[in-house]
Amino acid sequence: MTRFITKRLLLAVPTIILVTLLVFVLMELSPTDPAAVLAGDNPTPERLAELHRMLGLDKPFLTRYWDWVWDALHGNFGESAVTHQSVISDLMFRLPITASLLVLALVFSLVMGIGLGTAAALNKGGVIDWIMNGIANLLMAIPPFVAAVLLVLFLAIMSPVFPATGYASLSAGIGPWLQYTTLPALALAIIPGALLTRQVRGALVDALEEDYVRTARAKGLRRRMVIGKHAAKNAAVPVVTVLGLVITSMLGGAVVVEKIFAIPGLGSLSVESVLNGDLVTLQGLVLLIAIIVTVVNLLVDASYGYFNPRLRVR
Repeated sequence: MTRFITKRLLLAVPTIILVTLLVFVLMELSPTDPAAVLAGDNPTPERLAELHRMLGLDKPFLTRYWDWVWDALHGNFGESAVTHQSVISDLMFRLPITASLLVLALVFSLVMGIGLGTAAALNKGGVIDWIMNGIANLLMAIPPFVAAVLLVLFLAIMSPVFPATGYASLSAGIGPWLQYTTLPALALAIIPGALLTRQVRGALVDALEEDYVRTARAKGLRRRMVIGKHAAKNAAVPVVTVLGLVITSMLGGAVVVEKIFAIPGLGSLSVESVLNGDLVTLQGLVLLIAIIVTVVNLLVDASYGYFNPRLRVR
């Protein structure tokens, strides 16, 4: 198992390096000039040249890339030319906000996916199976921004159960946090929950038809033990794989959802950075998201060793 995780860690290193290079190249190809953004309207050529020197844009590409990577390794993502704030401090302020939103959305997705998927699998071919599949197919057709608008309409405007916009941190209490985070988390959880429903249903149906499940039943084990200990654990491997993809897709969905609900997280920061031409902040943001996705993939790989004991000896 240790060798298995070590190999994944070693593979993650060139992935991060490649991501940093791609991020820097894409920022270089952007038509937005950070110096022009900082200079304001109708800058003189002398002023632009001065700002280029100040920002280090007059240096060769490889020199600037190495300087940026070296600073990033030391926790310095630069300073925004738009807000004049440290990029890393801005990211660390907004990261817990987005993380708390994603955690709640993930809980909703797991409850929905495991609940509906298990009910469908245990009633394969029946009315419940048909209903659960129909619900999953319907929810998969609702994009997060549409779900967000509908939730605001029905649960914040027509029936003011939750606030339409805003955010309360966990330091304000679990109640206010849930009040402001429930609707955006539900908007993010609908499609992932539907995907997990289909995946749990398919994986559990396959597991229940395996020989070891028939043997367990023949030994007289309780139905709960057969499903929970034998079938569910083996069905979890493909479900965990999809779960990793679900988490990364939620990061993308947070861009729209946070903007709709006026949540000051990483999603809102990405929109603001694009609109303001803040390339320095975008570089740090993309690198942070790449690291998060890499860590999620490593955790998914590590979970395989728990659900599949054969990997522990590799």
